[in-house]
Amino acid sequence: MEEALSEVPLLACLPFLIMLLAIAALPLSAPRFWENNKNKLLVALVLSAPVVVYFAARRETALIRETLIFDYLPFIVLLGALYTIAGGIHLAGDIEATPRVNALFLGIGAVLASFIGTTGAAMLLIRPVLRTNQERRFKTHTVLFFIAIVANCGGLLTPLGDPPLFMMYLRGAPFGWFFGFLSQWLFVNGLLLLVYFGVDAYYHGKEPAESLQRDRAERRPLRIQGASNFAWLLGVIGAVAFLNEQYVPGTGSHSPLRFLREAAIVLMAAASWLSTKKIVRHYNRFTWHSFHEVAYLFLGIFITMVPCIAYLQANAKTLGVRLPSQFYYAVGALSSFLDNTPAAVTFHSLALGLGQSSGRLVAGIPEALLQAICLSSVFFGSMTYIGNGPNFMVKAIAEDHHVRMPHFFGYLVKFSLLVLFPIFVLVQLLFI
Repeated sequence: MEEALSEVPLLACLPFLIMLLAIAALPLSAPRFWENNKNKLLVALVLSAPVVVYFAARRETALIRETLIFDYLPFIVLLGALYTIAGGIHLAGDIEATPRVNALFLGIGAVLASFIGTTGAAMLLIRPVLRTNQERRFKTHTVLFFIAIVANCGGLLTPLGDPPLFMMYLRGAPFGWFFGFLSQWLFVNGLLLLVYFGVDAYYHGKEPAESLQRDRAERRPLRIQGASNFAWLLGVIGAVAFLNEQYVPGTGSHSPLRFLREAAIVLMAAASWLSTKKIVRHYNRFTWHSFHEVAYLFLGIFITMVPCIAYLQANAKTLGVRLPSQFYYAVGALSSFLDNTPAAVTFHSLALGLGQSSGRLVAGIPEALLQAICLSSVFFGSMTYIGNGPNFMVKAIAEDHHVRMPHFFGYLVKFSLLVLFPIFVLVQLLFI
């Protein structure tokens, strides 16, 4: 197998590059075409076809098969379960949109993101946040910080939090290892909340008096519907944490119990679907559109990524990326402008190819490199709308609620480079 991998040419990575560029460019250049999920599936299949043909000609389709079975399937099962269960929880009500209340919403979202996923936390809270702020004139900044904190940076503490972390978990990082990022989680999210509180206090002071009066007058207490879904979320957390080879012998990759974890997660999702009243999902405007979008795109990403992973493992020592700081910014660049999950997987393969065996290894690579990959992929996923799946979803929902959101480059220049990037540089200087 090692000899075969070394022969994979760089040209074989072209479908992966085109796939990522399509995800970045088509929403802007051909929005009507890209809105249709069938077209996303078509793009994914067309770009995957040459990769499948290439490996079939080499009689190495096992690489494709193993990627789909051991990477894509667990990834999509977990994402689908979190999406289904979180979609059954509805937070109703409308409270006064003070800076303290808004910061509390974002802080709660940061905690939830690590345990129900950034997608789950974002979909659970974005509508209550918008409803709370609907009487205010200035609210775009709240959505921007929501994307940064709830849809990205909050999801650092468990493999449930963000897809890149789950992929590292599948590659051998223990569930509890991610709690070691508590200091970085507190630093980034605490600093972002502090900055947000100051910004929101400034804009709250600029609100017209009639807006604030209406905000105080139109208050309704918060209440949760579909609370039983928190039990199913705990079931998913337990399945990911404990249904693995560390706690259940015989659940290795070649065991018949290999998919015990995925089976348990599917059962939790099914229980949520059957036990939640339809009206609750109706209140959440729940549809499968966003999940299908992720499923189709990542099918293409996972297949086209195979030759890139093979190439990086074979040629890692010649590429000059060796230090944790180099990994941090390289993963960050890819996570910002393409997608953070393939960025994490690609650079994990690069780290494997370096063949470093000194010091503590986690998921087969030096712990310092894995830390850099995880921190960078989660944080830098917030740098653009396309860095992480929930970003565009939050933007679309906000615009649906008549919030004026900056365009792609406006978000980058006016928010992420100005607010986020300096904080992420501090992370590198202090922790890596």
